[in-house]
Amino acid sequence: MKIAYFAFNGNTMCFQHLLLNTLDLYQKGHEVKLIIEGEAVKLMQPMIESKNPIFAKVRELGLIDCICKACSASLGVLEYNQTLNIPLKGDMNGHPSMEAYLKDGYQIITL
Repeated sequence: MKIAYFAFNGNTMCFQHLLLNTLDLYQKGHEVKLIIEGEAVKLMQPMIESKNPIFAKVRELGLIDCICKACSASLGVLEYNQTLNIPLKGDMNGHPSMEAYLKDGYQIITL
């Protein structure tokens, strides 16, 4: 199974569950990518500063495919997010395109 999670929600608890599900599917042998969009782009710094172990593991495994460039700029976190060595994508008016993942055979889940 190929799953692309699009994280839009900036709620920490919701994001934490998305991280858990990303890691769970990966550990069970599925191909999974996490795309950080919307208000979720603001969670990168708090996740890193709090040393969130699930976030650290997902990041270490390279499961975060990209962070939205437009949302990062709009929400004032572009400079910080550029330092993370996670690609910033914006192929759809500044945002990551779902169509690219669909073409690559991914099922899209948004939260």
